[in-house]
Amino acid sequence: MNRRRWKWARRTLLVILAVVLAVEAYLFWPTVSKSVRELGHIRWEWVVACVIAVFFSMDSFAQVTRTLLRSAGVPVTQRQALGLQMASNSVSQSLPGGQVLAPTLVYRRTRAWGASPVVATWQIVMSGLLMSAGLAVLGLAGGLLAGAKTSPYSVVFSVAMLVVFIVLVQYVASHPDGLYVVGARLIRWINDLRNKPEDTWLARWKEILDQLQAVKLSRRYGAEAFGWSLFNWVADVACLAFACYAVGDAPGLAALAGAYAASKLVNTVSPIPGGLGLVEAALVPALVLAGMPASSALTATLLYRLISYVLVVVVGWIVIIVGYRSYRATLDVDPDAATGSGKSATARPAQDTEPTVDAPEGDGGPSTSPS
Repeated sequence: MNRRRWKWARRTLLVILAVVLAVEAYLFWPTVSKSVRELGHIRWEWVVACVIAVFFSMDSFAQVTRTLLRSAGVPVTQRQALGLQMASNSVSQSLPGGQVLAPTLVYRRTRAWGASPVVATWQIVMSGLLMSAGLAVLGLAGGLLAGAKTSPYSVVFSVAMLVVFIVLVQYVASHPDGLYVVGARLIRWINDLRNKPEDTWLARWKEILDQLQAVKLSRRYGAEAFGWSLFNWVADVACLAFACYAVGDAPGLAALAGAYAASKLVNTVSPIPGGLGLVEAALVPALVLAGMPASSALTATLLYRLISYVLVVVVGWIVIIVGYRSYRATLDVDPDAATGSGKSATARPAQDTEPTVDAPEGDGGPSTSPS
């Protein structure tokens, strides 16, 4: 019965996915057709540079994941991290509700690699905070270099959230005994109110604290992760710059950074997967204000989105379909239940679940992380 349900569920999901992708292709086709008509005037060497820059951008985000997991004692190859990043990005950017589904995919895959529930969750939160802080710094730097009166409050807020989270986790990891006493008193009080045995949940509380001790982020790993997160945005801005060079016009890098940050902000709050239509509507005027002719700004934006969005999403889905053949098992099995209600798993690389096409062989991919 369960197998029959799974077959119907899988077919339904495939139909929904096909419909969503078809609708997105239909909506995006006018944009694609306009871009195709301009291809005769494009300088293809800069298009190749765009593709390389996007690949380095995705690789650097994968380096953030790998660095954070390594700091917690979970050995992960760059190939595995890059495959997961490509897959989760495609889910996030092309499916309704992808912003929720993508972290779920990341959580389950990192659990399969040997991360404890606390470490897997911590890695997702830290990655998001690092990327937000990096984008805020890039946007402020671009505004200042362009001579704009840019408010530093967004940067201060993003960096402050990152610092507070790191300090809080570091304190908890360094003082587990004191926190255990406080938590145990609260748990006993709640158990008393609910007429439960006094030691209910105490063992689970101890497990959580034991897992938290694995997430001490040293200065070296913290600096390395932030550096990779900042390089992710720099490489993506470079992709936009190369797209502008491909059509023959390009504003200054400072103006490009500001336009890029504005488009990413729109993408973040967009209810449409990938910010389809909205990012383009924000990026074209920003490039025009930066000094590009309107026609060149439109063509550069279309080229940038074709490479940084369409190409990356397509490659990510290829990784999922071809490389993640075991993804059904990931959906069927709750990793927390499989390890005994969230007990810490032994750190180990999951060679049997490693994608086969997500990146070239080698530990470092196109860029090398200090070991």
